[in-house]
Amino acid sequence: MKNKKITFLIFILIVMAQLYVPFQMIYNQEDIIKSGKEFRFQTIPIDPYDPFRGKYITLFFKEREITVQKNIKWHSGETVFATLTTDKNGFAKISSISKIKPKNNESYIKLKISLDYINSKILIDFPFNRFYMNEDIAQKAEKIYQEFSIKKKNETYALVAVKNGEAVLKDVRINDVSIKDLASKK
Repeated sequence: MKNKKITFLIFILIVMAQLYVPFQMIYNQEDIIKSGKEFRFQTIPIDPYDPFRGKYITLFFKEREITVQKNIKWHSGETVFATLTTDKNGFAKISSISKIKPKNNESYIKLKISLDYINSKILIDFPFNRFYMNEDIAQKAEKIYQEFSIKKKNETYALVAVKNGEAVLKDVRINDVSIKDLASKK
């Protein structure tokens, strides 16, 4: 009888642990969206499909190549911290990059180095480079996104919430209008 109680207790703990992890991940994402600082990252589009996760837009960012100090060794795959500011047009800019997490109240994100260059430049990968969409409007959104990108007179950007080094992609916008709204209207 005692073994059955212990087994049942272990089972309950395992179930609770399995539920805790995804709920904690969802809570963290929602907390960042609600209370994180928003940044607009300018994008350049392409549009693939993931059979397991659905239709998405892959986002490439203008602010991807960073000039770094020559006396510091940077390596592909290394985790770094990028401090963010905004430019005169309100778009996100990386003001500095470091191997050490910032200690003050500045907005920053944790990134990976994609490629290290010899000429004091590195390429970084943003953790929010895929925007998943409802299958019903994804094809329309793809067409709209490509049309606006070709014209180049439009501002296409990712709206990202940032908090404590973590970032969540909230929306992709064209001229301050959500791509979802534009696709739903057509």
